[in-house]
Amino acid sequence: MATLQQQWFGNVRKDVLAGMVAGLALIPESLAFAFILGVDPSVALYASFVIAVITAIVGGRTGLISAATGAMALVLVSLMANHGLQYVLAATVLTGIIQVVLGLLGVARLMRFIPNAVVLGFLNALGIMIFMTQLPYLVGVSTASYFFVGGTLLLVYLVPRFFTAIPATLIAIVVMTALAIFTGAKLQTVGDLGTMPQTLPMFLLPDIPLNLTTLKIILPYSLALAVVGLLETLLTAQVLDEVTETPSDKNKEARGQGIANVVTGFFGGMAGCALIGQSMLNVQSGGRGRLSTLTAGVFLMVLILLFGDSVIHIPMPVLAGIMVMVSFTTFNWGSFRFMRQAPKAEVLVMLTTVAIILYTHNLAIGVVIGILLSALFFVATISRITVKQDGTHYFVEGPLFFASTKAFCQAFDTVSAKAVTIDFSASHLYDESAVAAIQKVQVQLQKKGTTVQLTGLNQPSAALLARLSH
Repeated sequence: MATLQQQWFGNVRKDVLAGMVAGLALIPESLAFAFILGVDPSVALYASFVIAVITAIVGGRTGLISAATGAMALVLVSLMANHGLQYVLAATVLTGIIQVVLGLLGVARLMRFIPNAVVLGFLNALGIMIFMTQLPYLVGVSTASYFFVGGTLLLVYLVPRFFTAIPATLIAIVVMTALAIFTGAKLQTVGDLGTMPQTLPMFLLPDIPLNLTTLKIILPYSLALAVVGLLETLLTAQVLDEVTETPSDKNKEARGQGIANVVTGFFGGMAGCALIGQSMLNVQSGGRGRLSTLTAGVFLMVLILLFGDSVIHIPMPVLAGIMVMVSFTTFNWGSFRFMRQAPKAEVLVMLTTVAIILYTHNLAIGVVIGILLSALFFVATISRITVKQDGTHYFVEGPLFFASTKAFCQAFDTVSAKAVTIDFSASHLYDESAVAAIQKVQVQLQKKGTTVQLTGLNQPSAALLARLSH
């Protein structure tokens, strides 16, 4: 009870103000994602509202902002084009179910297999992507747009040095929007991205046939959405853990994301997951508790329904300036030192992760390839095995498994003694390939008339050898 009270009411003023800032930032993002998917803006706006509210209640990482996202929209594009919105909603519900199951199975345990180099690549790619998404509001625009972007950056940077009671981002939005209205500056506004819905989302069942044909259509998309969504969410949660120096329950977060997607699918929204940009914005604005996430979702809908006529006048250069600042703080500038000091293999992993994410615009693909590349380098490193000879005694040093068996076998190609002893005191047998390699050496030497004695096997290695030696 004390923990829940702290999570909800331990930081009320900052949580509410930070949530308001994050809620404002959700509007243009949601409209942009709706445009990517080719649906009415309400599909993304409703999703952002529902997902933020649900994850605030059942999520496992306080301060994390979840909503409609570009990565999920990209996965759904072909489903929307080929089958329509009702199948998108059904796929969203199935995505949530899969995520709940994965959360119950402890999917968060897999996070320990993500190397630091991949996390750095993920962060840096996100920082670059957040910046790149703002380029339409920064390149080839009017002088007035540059002025408002610069003014916003200046306020966000300077205000916290003198005043911290209200988030600098919120102050920048209010001041720069008022200035734009007062001066009559010709700027692109939130209203130019799409129309705002006029009602709250309503419960509905996707209008699709409930049969195996439908399942075959939506299942591949739902599996992809579940993986992409959990990958982004769990990595974002891990980043917030480090930034706030507080722990989180990532399996609970996975289940929470699943529940949120199930609910949003029944309320006319697309699938969503954590938003690193808005989450960082929320945390940097002082948001730490569940109240900040709830406020972001509720404030988003309040703005749309009650103040939609005012929200549409917020200049896009102002929001772009805020997101540029978020991109600067998201990018890990210590990576340049990392590139000078870290092993070349880890540097290559980080750069490859960044490059793949930027090329594909898909965080999941970049992270998975980064993990696989790290695994290959790891296998290459630990597969170095040496066999030292002292008369008829051979001393094996290093792990014996599928990647090191070739070197092990080659070490005995020129044996001519009548008897040899192979000492495994400094080695360990890991798999069936290791046992097969030992048997191969034994057979080859026995054909030459050489007697082979194995010594120094530790208990697990001896047990493995006995079990697999047929």
